Amino acid sequence: MSAIFNLQSLLTVALLLICTCTYLKSFFPTVLDKNRTGVLKTFWKCARIGERLSPWIASSCLFMAFSILFLN
Repeated sequence: MSAIFNLQSLLTVALLLICTCTYLKSFFPTVLDKNRTGVLKTFWKCARIGERLSPWIASSCLFMAFSILFLN
């Protein structure tokens, strides 16, 4: 089943995308900053969300990891 039709999988993919983009922006800031327009704008926006909401994203990742490991 695809991640689009399963809410937990969709949230996991979104959290991983946000965390990955934020991590890559910390090492290569110019790569994501130059892509503020076009199709790659999504990755820049995910990095901004990860930077600005980092405590919320971290707690969401911990909750998602707990639910995947112990509730499934």
